[in-house]
Amino acid sequence: MEKKAIVYGIRMFDAEELDEVPEAYVMMKDGTTNTITMHLIEGSAEECKTQLLQSLDAFFELSE
Repeated sequence: MEKKAIVYGIRMFDAEELDEVPEAYVMMKDGTTNTITMHLIEGSAEECKTQLLQSLDAFFELSE
């Protein structure tokens, strides 16, 4: 089985305070750069948690 790495970050803000969510970047060992699309979920804390868990499930289903 090939070893994988998941890169992620999470932080909750007041939705009214956000202006823009740009892509994030990772540096590869060969010196190249790759982008990570950032995702925005809005709602109550519980709604955000529910949507995040659904998104994670979908990500792993697509990755199989």
